[in-house]
Amino acid sequence: MLKAKSASLCVTGLVLWMIMGAGTGFAAPSECETCHAKISPLMVKDFNRGEMAAELTCISCHGEEHKTEKDVEKAKLPTIATCQECHEEQAEQYLSGKHALGLVALEAMPFTHMQPKAFVEGQKGCGGCHTLGLTDEKKRQSEGRKYYRYGMDCQNCHTRHSFSKAEAAEPEACMTCHMGFDHAQWEMWSGSKHGVTYLMNRSVDPKNRDRAPTCQTCHMPDGDHRVFSAWGFLAVRLPEADEEWMGYRATILKGLGVLDPAGNPTPRLDVVKAGKVARLDKAEFDAERKRFTDICQKCHSPNFVKENMKNADQMIKESDKLFAEAIEIVAGLYKDNIIKKRADYPAYPDLLTFYDVSTKVEQVLYLMFMDHRMKAFQGSFHINPDYSTWYGYANLKKDLVEIKDLAQKMRSEAKTETEMKKTKK
Repeated sequence: MLKAKSASLCVTGLVLWMIMGAGTGFAAPSECETCHAKISPLMVKDFNRGEMAAELTCISCHGEEHKTEKDVEKAKLPTIATCQECHEEQAEQYLSGKHALGLVALEAMPFTHMQPKAFVEGQKGCGGCHTLGLTDEKKRQSEGRKYYRYGMDCQNCHTRHSFSKAEAAEPEACMTCHMGFDHAQWEMWSGSKHGVTYLMNRSVDPKNRDRAPTCQTCHMPDGDHRVFSAWGFLAVRLPEADEEWMGYRATILKGLGVLDPAGNPTPRLDVVKAGKVARLDKAEFDAERKRFTDICQKCHSPNFVKENMKNADQMIKESDKLFAEAIEIVAGLYKDNIIKKRADYPAYPDLLTFYDVSTKVEQVLYLMFMDHRMKAFQGSFHINPDYSTWYGYANLKKDLVEIKDLAQKMRSEAKTETEMKKTKK
């Protein structure tokens, strides 16, 4: 009987060891864990559930200077350089890619500096995603950003403190930033046949969930952290062999302030280059396009892929045709002084002012640019015809009608006002 009880206790002890102590060697908790178990216990639990806990301690990333509650400011907050010490290849890919340039794009907007600090630096608005590109330590320590010390790079996808590779490999990891108004890629993908097939199989037949691609399949093949695409965010490229399309694009580039009203490059072209938001070289565009078509051809025939890429490109052209006409209408209002120009403002409306405009017609043009054109373009490449049609192309047509109507009314009101002034004289 005693032997049976002893055996039972041994088994119980073994089970408890497997649950609580396996892999840790019953290591005593560090000073950091002892303290933070009282202050932020779930943080400690999260770190210890991750694989990094087997080799790293808190001081590996946060340094040794912070010892007590009185010197919390001495705690080092990780940056891309911190992760790079162990993950050199992934860090180099990241730093050569699009995500590392997120802050460049944000700060290029002419009215970013006028937004509330909490909205940008405090990450309650655009900064919530775009500080993904905050890689410059000097900028991180600048007065404009110093008050909000948090937010770094890798943990946006490998969330702290477990830093899971498996978590970052799921499409939902992209959802926080790639959803909503001007970049509804999550909604487009999850509602497409690709997304539906993947998500259904993940639930009902997990071993076959790779029957369809995720965001990472196409944008991060083989775990490449560079994350680039042929058309970029703005769906603009140079040069353009299609002369008709180039005419539309020239108008759009003038609206973006990249070209002046005469068609000459402006200093904003350098910002576009720095942020890599457009492909300005045919070889670069073709290389990115080939990278994607090679991935598509793992499941589809070359002819099928070629036809779908061509049709998606044509959707951009058709969208640009409507958008360019709208830009010219609003530019005419500026040219004729019906919309009063700001100092040093070009004859064309400045699309990068976004919603910081003074007239309804410019607000509609902004929606046309950042909402409806984006959805027509992105919906086409994410194989979601409903998004590209009803949320995109159809709304572009509606916008153009509204802009024509508003412009006509503004011209009529301006004419009446001029005639009244003449009468008073």
